[in-house]
Amino acid sequence: MKNSNDKSRLRRMRGRREFAGLRHARGAGLIEALIAIIVLAFGVLGIAALQMTALRNSQSSLERSQATIAAYAILDAMRANREEAIIGRYNLTTMTCSPPDRGTLAMNDLADWIASLKGTVGSSACATVVCGSVECEVTVQWDDTRANGDPAQRITTVTRL
Repeated sequence: MKNSNDKSRLRRMRGRREFAGLRHARGAGLIEALIAIIVLAFGVLGIAALQMTALRNSQSSLERSQATIAAYAILDAMRANREEAIIGRYNLTTMTCSPPDRGTLAMNDLADWIASLKGTVGSSACATVVCGSVECEVTVQWDDTRANGDPAQRITTVTRL
């Protein structure tokens, strides 16, 4: 009898041990869920930082494209008034940030161009135009620090009229 009694007691103790083990593991699921939420939060923060960087770089690219288009716009105006451009009426030899006074067709073109440049590229936009007898160089400069770029970002276009 003692043998069967011991077996039943042993079975009951095993059951208690298994139950006691489960009792000690009660908070494990909660901790795992908390860790999963923390990992997810860091992932979402990483995605947000990546999106912010992409937007900054996209803005910088847009400004660069607009500066290039603006350079071609003044060159087209100069081609339309070629005789005045060749003799230097479109020249802005120093970096010019404000529209020049109006008067002649060349000065009106430059004033409109600088105003347009400030509207599209940004208020920090400045430009130079230097024309020789046939070859012209247009430089557009703007502040690109918003995209972690150069505060004096430049694009230069050289062409023949």
